[in-house]
Amino acid sequence: MRFDVVTLFPDMITAAASYGVTGRAIQREIVSLSVWNPRDYTNDKHRTVDDRPYGGGPGMVMKYRPLHDAVESAKQACSQPAKVVYLSPQGKPINQALLSEACAVSQLILIAGRYEGVDERFVSKDCDDEWSVGDYVISGGELAALIVIDAITRLLPGVLGHEGSALQDSHMNGLLDYPHFTRPEQIEDSSVPDILLSGNHADIEIWRMKQMLGRTWQKRPDLLKNKKLSAAQENLLQQFKSEVE
Repeated sequence: MRFDVVTLFPDMITAAASYGVTGRAIQREIVSLSVWNPRDYTNDKHRTVDDRPYGGGPGMVMKYRPLHDAVESAKQACSQPAKVVYLSPQGKPINQALLSEACAVSQLILIAGRYEGVDERFVSKDCDDEWSVGDYVISGGELAALIVIDAITRLLPGVLGHEGSALQDSHMNGLLDYPHFTRPEQIEDSSVPDILLSGNHADIEIWRMKQMLGRTWQKRPDLLKNKKLSAAQENLLQQFKSEVE
């Protein structure tokens, strides 16, 4: 899969993406990453990419032409159809389902805006979608782009050390993850649950499902509103609630 990021701070993207899961995936050529600076597509000596907003108001707005030309260059670098996404607080919330769907895209072009925003004509004419990392505002889209790249990369075949790792992540099945423990077995007055030491894998799987249901109910009850639980899952959730109470 190919990622392209249109950004005024290309070094910020390439430096951060060189670490961890994404960095290893790039080294192994499972994914590729290219950055495109809109300043390289300007014609004035100051390499101007922004201007004052029509109608007045605070801040500056990124200009249409440098962004458009950067996107066109990114598209021409790949022979496959591209999906262009503007990272914006007005976009649809990013969730695991959206990221899983994006794995099927050959080239994902992410637009990291800055200043007060970008010319609306660029959004309507050049972008296929708008995504948001949450209901808050950050100074630019670079951090959002890095989140998207990391989250999608870890879903691609061959990226993680164990093929089942991503499938067990929070939100993959609409539930939060179960609690994890490692050595030592005892830390002060806290010990690993006995079930995890039993060696009974069937019972462990049941315990883990109960914990997933219970933790989702405790921390993100909104996720359960739209999830249809089986009778067995309903029973496990009721057991968890009883144990807590």
